[in-house]
Amino acid sequence: MKRTKNRQSDALASVRETVDLRIVGGKLRGRPLAYSGDERTRPMKDRVREAVFNLLGPRVVGCHAVDLFAGTGALGLEAISRGAVHATFLERHLPTCKLIESNAAQLGVGEQVDVQFADTFKWNKLEQLPADRAWLVFCSPPYEFYVSRRDDLLQLIERFHAAAPDGSLFVVEADERFDYGLLPSAEQWDVRPYLPAVVGVMEK
Repeated sequence: MKRTKNRQSDALASVRETVDLRIVGGKLRGRPLAYSGDERTRPMKDRVREAVFNLLGPRVVGCHAVDLFAGTGALGLEAISRGAVHATFLERHLPTCKLIESNAAQLGVGEQVDVQFADTFKWNKLEQLPADRAWLVFCSPPYEFYVSRRDDLLQLIERFHAAAPDGSLFVVEADERFDYGLLPSAEQWDVRPYLPAVVGVMEK
């Protein structure tokens, strides 16, 4: 058992040394995030994350962040760094859930995060999210979902958009295959290319 723990520690140390993933702004700017390197989690590139949060600006302050396909947790943790009061992470890969919790603890914000081991498409606990505080909803799934599960994604975003309090913010990251005109309140989305990513931001 001890040998296994040592191997796990060595692997985590290797992850921290070889993958450069960091908080890019706010009170935790420059702090590193552990990342497994698993492409299934595909963290939003630092330059894109910085551009997105520049678009959001001070509206992040006081929000409750919701990271629908959390992966590394970088988006929700970045939101906390920039003034969000709490973040809910939905992630279907249990080891990745544990990594998000570990990152939050290392950053000293463990009490501000709620990591839920769940299939985002099936998650039906919207009542757990605050009704009296604006949400900041991130939808940054694998790009392939916009092809293979497009209708499921549209229904998911519509469900959160309908339930979110006024003033809530939505960030959807896709690629050029996705038509942002299909989203709710399509005319309100500010869509920007950061190729290969395309990002849409809107305020309800």
